[in-house]
Amino acid sequence: MPRTPALTELVRRIPKVELHMHIEGSLEPELVFRLAAKNGVKLAHPSVEALRSAYSFHNLQSFLDIYYAGTSVLLEEQDFYDMTAAYCERAAADKVVHTEIFFDPQSHTSRGVPMEVVIGGIRRALDDARAKHGMTSEMILCFLRHLSEEDAFATLTAASPFRKQLVGVGLDSSEVGHPPSKFERVFAAARELGLRPVAHVGEDGPPAYIREALDLLRVERIDHGVRCLEDDALTDELVRRQIPLTVCPQSNVKLCVVKTMAEHNLARLLERGLCATVNSDDPAYFGGYMTDNFLAVCDALPIGAAQVVTLCENAVRASFLPEDRKSELLAQVRAAA
Repeated sequence: MPRTPALTELVRRIPKVELHMHIEGSLEPELVFRLAAKNGVKLAHPSVEALRSAYSFHNLQSFLDIYYAGTSVLLEEQDFYDMTAAYCERAAADKVVHTEIFFDPQSHTSRGVPMEVVIGGIRRALDDARAKHGMTSEMILCFLRHLSEEDAFATLTAASPFRKQLVGVGLDSSEVGHPPSKFERVFAAARELGLRPVAHVGEDGPPAYIREALDLLRVERIDHGVRCLEDDALTDELVRRQIPLTVCPQSNVKLCVVKTMAEHNLARLLERGLCATVNSDDPAYFGGYMTDNFLAVCDALPIGAAQVVTLCENAVRASFLPEDRKSELLAQVRAAA
């Protein structure tokens, strides 16, 4: 059924909360080339067009290979500021009123970029976005799961002086072969610091990884989690506990988790009673920011105005915001509906 103009207008105007967005994944090719020229970094692709045309992936790892290459242009605090400010402008245009962004410090500290440079540039841009757009934000430090537990502990130690600027810790990068149990002790240490735990599981990894994230890492949100429906008992628990799923529809198609958007299980997740949300993941690579993702699912799935409102309400409730701010944003969502 074609998307109606009324549904399009609702998607464009409704306030949104984004809970699954890697700030390095918002690095558009034009900015990659500008920063490469400024910092004297040689790129593998000769032009913006050539780089963009390389964004054809057959799985998560094929994406990560080019994603990590893109981070090589980020060297100075202003680079992290410029990247984050560009995302915030796009997010504000999409009516994102609150965002909780992931960042991958190990991608930068391994290249000699200090932690304070990474966090300083990102946080300054987020603070400026609040002053300019009223958009609130939080930062979630992600551990790269293809690296060692020892490396993750070192990263947590290096980030501890910046504890007040972080709301939580996450787990991303190559999922298969790197179960959550590998990082059980690191997450326990992070929780001791008051950092709230989330983890990427159930994207190309099995439902058993979701179970480990719940039981061993004690996560409060599941990032992706679309494979949960393969395990009825697990799904029942996620519904009962209302553990949020930060679903990224266009990412799932681009990385071949599903072949087409019409095959995506987002509508079924909602029907099952799961606390599903919509997010952009790595928007520069996957073809769309928040509004683009909402419109894509409305075009391909039985998702109408009621489901759009539910998805936006779920995201507010799933956020790490204080209750008074959640109430404020829920009122805004309902007013827009």
